[in-house]
Amino acid sequence: MPSEKILEAKKKIVADLVADYKDALSFTFVDARGLTVEQDTKLRNEMRKNGVVYKVVKNTTLNLVFKELGIEGLDEMFKGPTAVAYSKEDMMAPAKVAKKFADDFEKLDIKGGIIEGKVATVAEVEALAAVPSKEVLLSQIVYGLLFPVTKLAMLTKAVAEKLESEGGVAAEAPAEEAPAAEAPAEEAAAPAEEAAPAEEAAPAEEPVAVAAEATETPAE
Repeated sequence: MPSEKILEAKKKIVADLVADYKDALSFTFVDARGLTVEQDTKLRNEMRKNGVVYKVVKNTTLNLVFKELGIEGLDEMFKGPTAVAYSKEDMMAPAKVAKKFADDFEKLDIKGGIIEGKVATVAEVEALAAVPSKEVLLSQIVYGLLFPVTKLAMLTKAVAEKLESEGGVAAEAPAEEAPAAEAPAEEAAAPAEEAAPAEEAAPAEEPVAVAAEATETPAE
């Protein structure tokens, strides 16, 4: 039976891992048996470069840790040596790095993982690895937001240039013919000037004639 000192040491290891793992965004579990020293070094460096913590942990310890965190159903994954990759900065990073090296190194196998507090299969871990990085997603979002505006500006400019090249000469023609439209206005004014004197002159002559006849009659 393990001594009390050994039990206390194990409890401390579990407690430390629980405190560390509780802030992790995701976990990827891999079987790295058979990797050469050079391959293992490359894998660890790439994990570190992407903000991923990578450690080999005993399966019994992992079971105790995740039970403390309220996650169960990992017994099948924790058979054979298990290396744990996790990140507190980027949910996709552990899966991406593991998938990259699993493709390059035949001896590296993904066993599964934990995504957002739920047990994930190998297929789900690989699907997470296929998601574009945060930088790529942001650039795609920005491009998607700007593209309609940019496209609209380009279309507007193209339409304006087309109208200018095809309709510019035709648009000037009505401006040159405009004076011809003033002729009817002058003709319409002429009858008004001629009619006015005729109506005024006729009544003025008749009273004069009547007045002349009236003055000559008493003289006879």
